[in-house]
Amino acid sequence: MRQFEIAPGGRLSGHLSVPGDKSISHRAIMFAAIADGRSRISGFLESADCLATLRAFAAMGVSHSEDQGDLIVDGVGRHGLQKPDGALDLGNSGTSMRLLSGLMAGQAFDSVLSGDAGLSRRPMARVIEPLTLMNADIQGSEGGRAPLQIRGGRALAGIDYTPPVASAQIKSCVLLAGLYADGVTRVNEPGVSRDHTERMLGAFGVGIERKGCQLALAGGQELHAFDVAVPADLSSAAFFMVGACIASDSALTLRGVGVNPTRRGIIEILQRMGADLLLRDEREQAGEPVADIEIRSSELRGVDIGADEVELAIDEFPAIFIAAACASGTTRLTGAAELRVKESDRIQVMADGLATLGVDVSVADDGLTIIGRPEEYSFSGGHVHSHEDHRIAMAFAMAGLRASAPITIDDCDFVDTSFPGFVELARSAGLDIQSRGMS
Repeated sequence: MRQFEIAPGGRLSGHLSVPGDKSISHRAIMFAAIADGRSRISGFLESADCLATLRAFAAMGVSHSEDQGDLIVDGVGRHGLQKPDGALDLGNSGTSMRLLSGLMAGQAFDSVLSGDAGLSRRPMARVIEPLTLMNADIQGSEGGRAPLQIRGGRALAGIDYTPPVASAQIKSCVLLAGLYADGVTRVNEPGVSRDHTERMLGAFGVGIERKGCQLALAGGQELHAFDVAVPADLSSAAFFMVGACIASDSALTLRGVGVNPTRRGIIEILQRMGADLLLRDEREQAGEPVADIEIRSSELRGVDIGADEVELAIDEFPAIFIAAACASGTTRLTGAAELRVKESDRIQVMADGLATLGVDVSVADDGLTIIGRPEEYSFSGGHVHSHEDHRIAMAFAMAGLRASAPITIDDCDFVDTSFPGFVELARSAGLDIQSRGMS
């Protein structure tokens, strides 16, 4: 397994372009595959997770090619997918499995969705339940986990469903199944979640009605080819945003980053902590708001982060915890139990790593408390375990900018699931990082 070795100190500077948005790249493949006609996807994220989605549709008869760096997908229409020869291996991608479960529930053939050991530990009952209510035949292994076995040829029925938690993946799963259901499918959101699915389905010609917190989609609608320009991923940009905040004499510009209102929690939390962060040249790209993010060294202060902010920054909390450790005062996070069922238990794994690096941190069931160390060296050196979680590894890499001694991070192979080229880009910006022992 690969290790990251981070030398202490340094600063970040320059103009960077981080890879394309992972969530939008997944959806672009899925919707282009079941649309009528040829779609062009620019800025597609060639990460392990997104490539797993691409391979799954190739296994179901969807052809794709590359043209001048863009991905070309020849859609087969809503009923054009073919039965794959075997299980669809989705690697470590929870997004792929949860969204595809809704899509596969509406097909005429049986399918099996599988993944690696990490994905097989993640909860899937949250999509099995609503799909079963829609008359899908879907079975998981013990505890409602992968692999998922889905029996095709079922007559799905629209439902009125309120998910137990605000989740873009649950919402998207139900809406995709709703495309194949009789009647209208309604999802009542208990809180704000990412709206990439609604935006992109609309771009592909699907009518979705929103009334307050309710989304309604009529079954039987067809998708039509659309050219998608994927913005840079805010979740990937988050590590560099935090790095530039905490390192002295830093000034960084991140180009063309998606700043969707349902994803801007990291921006709003950092600004509340006192970050010198500005959005420049705000514009729209294929239905998604985009901006250049300018960020400089900042004197951060601790803040309280409540449940109403969690979904807006759900993937960025590992980076936020690093910022909190460098802030004056105390940062308290509550209402974030969802972090315990991501690629790792991100509450416990981050707390363990912070404690290893000398940070005073305490853990609760739904969050943690971090007492910041605003002095020159907020972290001691040490050996941190990422537990094969890509975001944990990248977050602790940025801790090296305020460390008094080298930091070694184990199990970093999975960084490629979301951010291929992270080490090279971080090094070009000024982080003294080495990757060792690649298998």
